[in-house]
Amino acid sequence: MRLWLAALLAALLLAVPALADELRPFSIEFSEREAGKWTIDWKQPLTSPDASQMAVPALPANCEYLADPVVRSAPMALIGHAEVACSDDVSGGTIGLPQLFGNSDALALVTPLGRPVQTLRLTAEKPLATISARPDRWAVAKDYFAIGTEHILMGWDHLLFVIALVLLVQGGWAVVKAATAFTIAHSLTLAAVTLGYAGLPQRPVEALIALSIMFLAVELARNHPESWTRRWPWIVAFGFGLLHGFGFAGALREIGLPEGEVPMALLTFNLGVEAGQLLVIAAVLALRAAVQRLVPKGEPPALKAATYGIGIIAAYWVVERVIA
Repeated sequence: MRLWLAALLAALLLAVPALADELRPFSIEFSEREAGKWTIDWKQPLTSPDASQMAVPALPANCEYLADPVVRSAPMALIGHAEVACSDDVSGGTIGLPQLFGNSDALALVTPLGRPVQTLRLTAEKPLATISARPDRWAVAKDYFAIGTEHILMGWDHLLFVIALVLLVQGGWAVVKAATAFTIAHSLTLAAVTLGYAGLPQRPVEALIALSIMFLAVELARNHPESWTRRWPWIVAFGFGLLHGFGFAGALREIGLPEGEVPMALLTFNLGVEAGQLLVIAAVLALRAAVQRLVPKGEPPALKAATYGIGIIAAYWVVERVIA
């Protein structure tokens, strides 16, 4: 049991820092600078399969690259840039990355002159997306719900905060109230930032988010049943939720929002985050219940290993984000 826990902790320490708050691996920005003259920029992570080969996006049929793409290196990624000429309106054409496979996905941001910005989600099953004359409301809802769900499941800092919160509160209505308070708080901040009523620099926010995870890990390690955090977890969850909302806003700002459908995109992104949180909460509660039932003596060392693992990872992020 102890060897298994040690191996799990080692795997987390190696894998998690590289994945902290990454919304998705690939991204494309296709922008019209002048009538018929476009630029395309895209990012490919070095952690993707066959990262040595730079993937080149597929363009609408009436567009062509004017020269070979320019490729440069960035931290943990390759960045591509190219000039593109299009003979006519790109509406109805397709853009994407045929090289996507497995669980890979991408976001394509299409910015035509004088028309709304579109955000298109690409997956391995559907690596090409059709550019519309105007964003479709229900397509926006579907895509941003999926983006929100993925962000809580792939954004390890928010994920570890939720896990630590569930372990601290343990179960029952207290978990429901704390999770609801966290959701309401980050939704308020996300909406305020997106609509231009608030804002904070992203780097300090990311460091403070890591500190919030460290705080919960310390509370777990103290195991003081009468601590203020254990007695009023929903207040702590609400306060830190406001902070995490700035992190969600930074991720959403990177991918952009479709003009004319901002409320729908914002609402469904939040709903997706909430759905992801509920999945995490259910999984943690189920796992803990299984350990309590099947290996009751294994729960204390497992909880201790999880607590120290979460704390060490959070401490790593604090240092990384402060000195970067």
